[in-house]
Amino acid sequence: MKERICGRRNMPKQILKPFFEVDVHLEGDTCTLKPSLEDVQSAINRAASHVLKSTKNVQNWNQKDQPEELREPFYDWIAKDKEIVKVILLLTGSIQGTKNNVMKFLESFEKFDWLWKKKIDEMLKRFNASNPQLEDFEEKLKEFTNFENDVDKIQSFHQIGALSLKTENVKTGLKKWISMWKDAYSKDLHKRAKTLLEHLTDDIKQIKLKIEKPAKDIDTLGNVMSALEEIRKKESEIEINFRPVIDMYDLLDTYLPELRSGSEEADASTVLDKDWAQLVQQAVVIRNDLQGQQAMFKKDLILGINHLVTDVQEFRKNFELNGPMVTGIEPKEALNRLRMFQDEFSIRNRKFNSYNSGEVLFGLPNESYPDLERTQKEIELLDKLYNLYSKVKDTMARWKDIPWSEIQVEYQNMVD
Repeated sequence: MKERICGRRNMPKQILKPFFEVDVHLEGDTCTLKPSLEDVQSAINRAASHVLKSTKNVQNWNQKDQPEELREPFYDWIAKDKEIVKVILLLTGSIQGTKNNVMKFLESFEKFDWLWKKKIDEMLKRFNASNPQLEDFEEKLKEFTNFENDVDKIQSFHQIGALSLKTENVKTGLKKWISMWKDAYSKDLHKRAKTLLEHLTDDIKQIKLKIEKPAKDIDTLGNVMSALEEIRKKESEIEINFRPVIDMYDLLDTYLPELRSGSEEADASTVLDKDWAQLVQQAVVIRNDLQGQQAMFKKDLILGINHLVTDVQEFRKNFELNGPMVTGIEPKEALNRLRMFQDEFSIRNRKFNSYNSGEVLFGLPNESYPDLERTQKEIELLDKLYNLYSKVKDTMARWKDIPWSEIQVEYQNMVD
C-alpha cells in the first residue's frame, strides 16, 4: 500500500498507478471532491491501523514452551520496528502531500466562474440595451459554444499521485450552466425572429384580405387596386424583407436546432416563400378579372360624377335658402339646421373622395366642385361659432344656479 500511495524509495520520478478514484463535482458555485481528501486520508489511516491491530492475535515464533499469557504477539515486535514506524508515518500524511496540486487543479476551473457569478437576466438585459444586431447574437452564441468545446477538452481522468480525479460530473455541471446561458440568448433571439415572422405573415394575410374583397363599386375597386399595386411594389424588395428573419432562424438552427423542432416555424424560408408566391399568383388572377370589368366601372364612375355635379348645385341652393345662414332665424334653429346640413354635406363629401380616387384610378381629369368647397368652409366656420355659442349658453345657465351668497364669498376671497 505504501508503494502504491507514496512510491518506491529512490524513484522520485516514477509514475504511480492510481489507488483511489475521486469524483470532481460542481456543487452550486464550488468545485468539490467526493470523497474529500480528508476522507481518503482517513481511509488510509484506518486501513493501516487495522493491519497493525490484526497482528495482536498472531504470536511470534519459538514460543511453544511459554505459557499462553506470557507469549509475545507480533504486534509488540512490529511496533518497535523503525522502518515500519516510518511507513506508518508516511501513510498518515501521504494525501496531504498532494493537497496543493489537487487545489491547483480545482482552481483551473475558476475560468468558468462567470457562469454563476454573473446573473443571466441582468447580462441579457444589458445586452439588449445596446440594440444588438444579428451579428452580436452570433458572436455571443459562438462564445458559449467555444466554452463548451473547452469543457470537452478537459480529460475525463486527471491523475495526481495516487489519486485519479474523475471529471465527468464537473464537466456535466459546467455544460449545464453554459446551456442555461445559451438557451437564454437563443430564446431571446427566437422571440425576435418569431415576432418578425408573424409580422410578415400578417402583412401577407392583410393584403390577401384586401384583394379578396369583391369590387362592387368604385370604393372597393380602389381598395383592391391599391392592394394590387402594393404587391407589385413589394415584389422588388420582398427578398430584403424576408432575409433578416431567415438569417435569424438559420442561426438558431446552427446553435439550438431543437428550439423550433416540429413547430410551425420549422422552415421560415419555405413558409414565407410559399405564402408570398400564392399571394402573387392570386393577384395576377384578380388583376385579369378586373381588367375585364374596367369598362363597366368606368361607365358607372362617369355617371356618378355627372349626378354628383347636379346634386351639389341643388344642395348649395338649398343651403342658401334653408341653411343656418338665413337672416332672422333664432340661434337654436340655426344650430339645428347646421347639424342637418353637416350630415348631408358628409354624404356628398364621401362621394367626392370616392369619385376623385376613381378619376385617378382610370386616368380621368379631376372634376371640380366649387359649391361643395365653399359650403365646406362655411360649415366649418359656423360650427366653431355655434360651439362657442353653446358653451357660453351652458356656462350662463350654470351661473344662474349658483347662490348669490357663494359668489360674495368667492369675491371676498379674490379680493383678499
